[in-house]
Parts: sequence; structure tokens; C-alpha cells
Amino acid sequence: MSKRDYYETLNVSKSATEKELKSAFRKLAMEHHPDRNAGNAEAERIFKEVNEAYDVLKDPQKRAAYDQFGHAAFEQGGGGNPFGGGADAAGFDGFGDIFEEMFGSAFGGRRSGGRSQPGRGSDLQYNMTISLDEAFEGKTAQIKVPSAESCSVCSGSGAKPGTSPTTCGTCGGRGRVRTQNGIFAMERGCPTCQGQGQVISDPCRSCGGAGKVAKDKQLSVNIPAGVEDGTRIRLAGEGELGQRGGPSGDLYIFLNIREHDLFERESQHLFIAMPISMTTAALGGEIEVPSIDGARVRVKIPSGAQSGQQLRLRGKGMSIYRRTERGDLYVRVEVETPTNLTKRQRELLAEFEEEGNAHSPLAAKFLNQVKGFFNAD
Repeated sequence: MSKRDYYETLNVSKSATEKELKSAFRKLAMEHHPDRNAGNAEAERIFKEVNEAYDVLKDPQKRAAYDQFGHAAFEQGGGGNPFGGGADAAGFDGFGDIFEEMFGSAFGGRRSGGRSQPGRGSDLQYNMTISLDEAFEGKTAQIKVPSAESCSVCSGSGAKPGTSPTTCGTCGGRGRVRTQNGIFAMERGCPTCQGQGQVISDPCRSCGGAGKVAKDKQLSVNIPAGVEDGTRIRLAGEGELGQRGGPSGDLYIFLNIREHDLFERESQHLFIAMPISMTTAALGGEIEVPSIDGARVRVKIPSGAQSGQQLRLRGKGMSIYRRTERGDLYVRVEVETPTNLTKRQRELLAEFEEEGNAHSPLAAKFLNQVKGFFNAD
């Protein structure tokens, strides 16, 4: 049975870029991985083909040879073989190597000299809620984070003082075990040492062999002025403690900003609804509105102001992240209809109504539109 074309196997064109090859391989390898298709011989066959195809096409020299000579380039004794052998001789090291290249190792650290390396600690997330005023001004917050520190009794080794961890006999300290059948190879985390590469026969009583003990830590978080909802602040090295002396992960602070009683925020701009009397809207005047910085700002209301009209105050809005200027404050006018009128007030309004709607442009426009609607019939 003849082999399928490698490009056809990966479902890419012969002009596919390195990025396209990786993407195609990743998709097919995950789809046909034996762990996801237990007992499926067809999936295992495709999985082998995908690995072999990617191993050749990812290497520029081998890809050039394949483009020129096809599969003959990797057959024993093939006239065009520049590598002196098949895919294995050309350096194919099984799926373990390719998977690690593509997705990173999940087995206790990348390899170096065949030994498991100290593992980096996991990144942690902390959710913090602040007020809009604090987002405007910026602040320094103190937080308490559940954490761990290196065990002082065993100095982080996990072994009882006076003893040391020993190299795992199952994996030889690599942290992984490999099984191979022809060109097909699989690597898994070592079940004996759980990917650590070492075993502790006499664990430290203080930490139970973990090498670290739980301890809350106090951290100072600088929140810059102008941060928005969802802003992420990174504290390098403040995440989970690394394994076997490895580096700690990072701590990410995710900010949530509470709604304000007066102001609504859109990016660097603020909006406030300000009720005004009917007479102020008609005659014009001045009103005072609060600003996010605690000051009072006088706003001139033009005569004939309509409900919903917005008045812009430049530079009175939110701080802008990492900049010195501020956004704008928009005052949305809400004309309030008076209630509980006195007899005299009713009389005055009645007199005003008798004058007609000549000075009510919106009402006049609407009435003209209604007349046009009915006259159209």
C-alpha cells in the first residue's frame, strides 16, 4: 500500500507556511490522539501518519528533499536521500518530542540533558473590587493572599533533615516514561515520582514531603489612576511557589469597578443626569453639578433647553490611564414637571397654555407631521 502524500495527510497545500503546518498538525494530532481514541486502530494509524508527515515537513531541508524526491527521499537506499535513511534516521524521535515542541511539557518541566527540571509555580488570580472614585484617583491597596513558602525545616527539599530525595528508579530522573513501537512513541508522566524525577523515602514531618507550607502573605498593590473595569495588574513572582526550587508563578489582580451613585462611565468620559425646573429650562440660568474630584462646577443652562440635552464640560471627566489629561463630563439635562401646584400656579400655567404652542417647537413639529400623515390619505 503506497503512502499518502504528506501534504494531503496534513490537509495543507504545498505552499503552506510553517504556521499553517503547525496549526494543521495540532488539530489532527489532538483529534486522533490515542488517549482520546482508546482501542481505535484507525485513529492510531492516522495519528502515526500525521506525526511522520509533520516531522518531515517542519524541517526545511527534509521538506525540500521531499518536494524533489517524494517518499523516496527517506527510503533506505533511495537515490535522492540526503539523510542516509528513513524518517527515524533523519531524526524522528516520536510524538513525545513533537508534542512537547507544539504544546509544552505537562510532565514536570522541559527536558534538559534528559533530566526533569525544577517546575515553575502556577500563576494565580485575585479579584479586587474598587470604587469609581478610587479608579479616578488611583490608590495603593493592601491585600492578603493565601500562599505557601518554602519549608524552613527541610529547606524546600521535602525530605527529612539529614536525608535527601533520591533519583527515581522508574524514569531515571527524567520525570517521564516512554513506550515505543516502531516509529510510534508515547511519553507520559512517571507514575512513581509523579513527574518529579525524584522520590522521597523519608518525608519531612513539617511539610509532609511537599517542600512548602501554607502561609498567607500581605502584598501591596499599586492601582494607577484611570484604570478601567477588567484591568489586569501583574505582580511578578507572587504566584504559586515553584517545585524543587523552581521559580514562582505570577499573581494577576483583576479589577472590578463598582457602579457609582451619580456618575456613569464610558471609557474616559463621565455622564451625570441633572434635574432642572421647567422655568430654568425655558428661561435659562446656572446650576451647580458635582465633579468626580469632589469640586462643584457651575454650568450655564441655555434658554429653551430640552430634556435629554447634554452639556459638555471639558477636562472634568475620568483620569486617563498613564496620561496626564482627563476625559470630559457630560451633564444630561432632565426637565422636571412640577407637582402639587398651588391655585395661583395653576392659574399662571393655564394663562401660559392659552398663549398657544408657538413657542413649543417640538410640539408644533409633531402636530404638523400628524396633519401630514392624515392628509396623505
